Amino acid sequence: MSLRNERVRKTLMKEIADIISKDLRDPRISGIVSITDVEVSHDNSFAKVYFSVFTTDEETKQKTIEALEADVPKIRYEVGKRIRLRLTPELRFIPDDSIERGTKVMDLIEKLSNKED
Repeated sequence: MSLRNERVRKTLMKEIADIISKDLRDPRISGIVSITDVEVSHDNSFAKVYFSVFTTDEETKQKTIEALEADVPKIRYEVGKRIRLRLTPELRFIPDDSIERGTKVMDLIEKLSNKED
C-alpha cells in the first residue's frame, strides 16, 4: 500500500467515525459504533468500512447496522465535503465482530483458569 493510500485510509477512519458520532442524526443508531478498519482500493474509488456496534441487545445492533447501510449516501457526501480527493470513494459498511469474538474467548479463558484454581 502506498503512503498516500495509507493517509487516505487513516483520514477516512477518523472522519467517518466523527460523522457517525456527531453529524448523523439517525435515531436508529444506538449503542457505540466504532470504526475498526478501512480498506481503500488502489485508486481510492472504493472503500470497505469495517465497524463494530457495542450493545447488549441484538435487535438494537441490527437496527444500527441497517441504519448505517441506509445512511451511506449521507456519510459519503460528508466525507466528500471534509476530504479533498479527486473522487470521493464509494463506501461499503461491513460489520466486524472480531472484538466480540475476542471478548468471548477471553471470558472462556477466564472461566477455565478459575476452574483450575
